Amino acid sequence: MTAVAPATALPVSDPDPARRRARRRASRRNTLSALLFLSPWLVGFLIFTLWPLIYSAYLSLTDYDVINDPNFVGFDNYVELFQDPKIAQALGNTFFFTFIQVPLYVVVSLALALLLNRAGRSAGFFRTMFFLPKMTPPVAVGILFLLLFNGQNGLINTVLGTIGIHGPAWTTDPAWVKPGLILMSLWTVGASVIILLAALQNVPEELYESARIDGAGFWRQSLSITLPMISPALFFIVVVNTIAGLQTFDEAYTAFFGAGNTTYSNDAALFYVIYLFQQAFQFLHMGYASAMAWILFFLIMIVTAVQLIVSRRVVYYEGEAPK
Repeated sequence: MTAVAPATALPVSDPDPARRRARRRASRRNTLSALLFLSPWLVGFLIFTLWPLIYSAYLSLTDYDVINDPNFVGFDNYVELFQDPKIAQALGNTFFFTFIQVPLYVVVSLALALLLNRAGRSAGFFRTMFFLPKMTPPVAVGILFLLLFNGQNGLINTVLGTIGIHGPAWTTDPAWVKPGLILMSLWTVGASVIILLAALQNVPEELYESARIDGAGFWRQSLSITLPMISPALFFIVVVNTIAGLQTFDEAYTAFFGAGNTTYSNDAALFYVIYLFQQAFQFLHMGYASAMAWILFFLIMIVTAVQLIVSRRVVYYEGEAPK
């Protein structure tokens, strides 16, 4: 007796051509509606992001002064960039600022978030107070920096003087310019505090209760429960603030380079984006500035990629086994 092979199930198409055409029309209408809703973003992305990105890549290969037509020079701008001593100085200032400021920023944000998490009913008021400085325009923060950190009669040195400490010349001593800017950047920790507070409030209380039953103290609970559970929020803050630190411009430019300022130690506050701005809009070296922008783009990509690789070992996401 010959065995009969089982029939293979085949996709059944609608035998009615009218219904098939109706479904295709409905699908096209849905696609068109989606594109219509997305069109403002798509147009904005194409005009204000993608096209400038492509055009700046072209300009980085030219000698362009805005007035005359671009003159193609190949990779000469990149060769000159690596021979420019100001580039090394600006990168050094930028990396020093970023890799000191970001950990300090995260520590202060976490400390304030932990305090707010225990504030009870008053947490809403303090949450608003911490966030308000974030609304301050960066130019105002730069001016405020000069007022607070003035070595002669600034508020910071006046307070230090009341306890017998002779404050440094924050705005004129090159050794103290960047530390002063780092301290001033803590003015805007409010947004990170709110993010971390939300993460802390989402940690299940049952975990702490179990830890207390097992005899775990505050530090053991913090290391074994709090930090792992809020590690995604911490990682987000580290990445975002690292990118922002590598693009530092507003406050430092306002304090040390604005309105033809030549009174202070400008070179100590010469960050990479400030030097890029000078090349583009003061010296009109648009091609050179475009090359600088692409170098910064690749540096940020590399730093972010390293952070993403490290995060695989130290960041815990819900549903995963702790690393």
